[in-house]
Amino acid sequence: MAKLDAKPFPPGAYPVVVIGSGPGALQTSYTLRRLGIEHAVVSEDDGPGGMFRRFPLFQRLITWTKPYAIRERGTRGYEWYDWNSLIGESDDERAIVPGLMDGVSYFPTRAEMEQGLVTFAERGGITVRYGCTWESTRRDGEEFVVTTTDGEFRAQAVVVAVGMTKPWKPSIAGLDEVPHYVDVRPVREYAGKRIFVMGKRNSGFEIADALLPWARQIVLGSPRPARISVLAKSTAAARARYLQPYEDHVLGGGNIVLDAAIERVERTAPGYRVFAKGTTMPGDLVLDVDEVIAATGFSTPLLDLPALGVGTFYQGRLPSQTPFWESATLPGIYFAGSITQGAIGLKKFGIPSNSAAVHGFRYNARTLAMHLAEKRFGVRIDRPVVDPKNVVAYLLDEVTKAPELWNQQSYLARALSFNETRGITDEGIVPLAHFVDATGPDSVAVTVETTAEGEIRPAVYVRRGGRVDEHSLAPHPMHDFETADHDAQLSSLLKGLLD
Repeated sequence: MAKLDAKPFPPGAYPVVVIGSGPGALQTSYTLRRLGIEHAVVSEDDGPGGMFRRFPLFQRLITWTKPYAIRERGTRGYEWYDWNSLIGESDDERAIVPGLMDGVSYFPTRAEMEQGLVTFAERGGITVRYGCTWESTRRDGEEFVVTTTDGEFRAQAVVVAVGMTKPWKPSIAGLDEVPHYVDVRPVREYAGKRIFVMGKRNSGFEIADALLPWARQIVLGSPRPARISVLAKSTAAARARYLQPYEDHVLGGGNIVLDAAIERVERTAPGYRVFAKGTTMPGDLVLDVDEVIAATGFSTPLLDLPALGVGTFYQGRLPSQTPFWESATLPGIYFAGSITQGAIGLKKFGIPSNSAAVHGFRYNARTLAMHLAEKRFGVRIDRPVVDPKNVVAYLLDEVTKAPELWNQQSYLARALSFNETRGITDEGIVPLAHFVDATGPDSVAVTVETTAEGEIRPAVYVRRGGRVDEHSLAPHPMHDFETADHDAQLSSLLKGLLD
């Protein structure tokens, strides 16, 4: 017991328990602490970092950090150009990752990212009970009981921030004998081989990119075409790893990006035989290869939460969530980190949120912590009053520079409410889906969106008399939305609310 007692957060009762020590958990804990919400953070790992202690396998991220950008490093505006640092309030807690990078690429290495999270935890005073593994969860009246290897933790709310870290394979005959992405060997061991990579998303193209100098041929196969055009226009990530393998495919360099449904995989004496059916080009396909790698993704390790009442979707891989990242079926269970991609949002133009990546979910975590503090624990969040004369300029500044709106396009928004007694109140950054669906006073929310054609423009949602109308402002070649024309457009949309 003496050894256990030396750790922070001994088992017991806390208002909130956060499970995990990756970037989602760290950002949540950081914000809860500054809002004065007592909470415990428990993690099975030995230190901060989460999945970045191990992944990506080939040691360089696909999310950028530009050490030198048009916004000054350490400012709020610079966050748009630094997709990998967590968000702090003091100077030494901001923009940590660019200060650790070696300058070889503006995609940080895995080790640089891990060190950035370690440094943020140290400077932000984030305390975690490490080596404490979550084992189960149950209800006891109005409380949740989180059972761990160190004992039981009771809480009114639980934030699960364990990431999508459990290797997942679809139900395909023979796939149980195929190594998953997490089991890939050093690239030199694939020299001169013909390799079938099952999957055409992040991990599939990452593997293909790493094996390009070594493999004799790489075939990437999955039923749907790789969405290269959407990825190029989306802010989901820079996707550099997609482009070189795809370019080799287009140029006929030997690699193939195959649209096919895999029916089964068989072991053969020299390797594997893959049986598939073409999708965009119908027909049976049989491929003899030396290696097969299942780059089929991950699921969320929810343990017994589904049995407790947490609904899931995506073949059980993600929990269903409200716009504020609370379980849609079990109130009091919240999610942070990459799991928040389970809150779908509006998905305008078919483009998803960036909640699978740090530059998106760090804002989700901060917004979630503020929501928890206010709605569950009665903390009063400062909501400044905005002078009517400044509203239009303020909103145009937000759609031009706010990193939350650029990194989480059509997902997070800046909202203002109009009240005859109090005046115009800044409601802060809110989930756009919540704003659209909620009832309330006359109000406005602005965000940034990218159309299917790649056109970037501000979007304005105006609620009057309970009805929400959507409007688009004009695009600008330099993404400058603080022009006289934009001022006139927005002023017209808000006519009657600012009088």
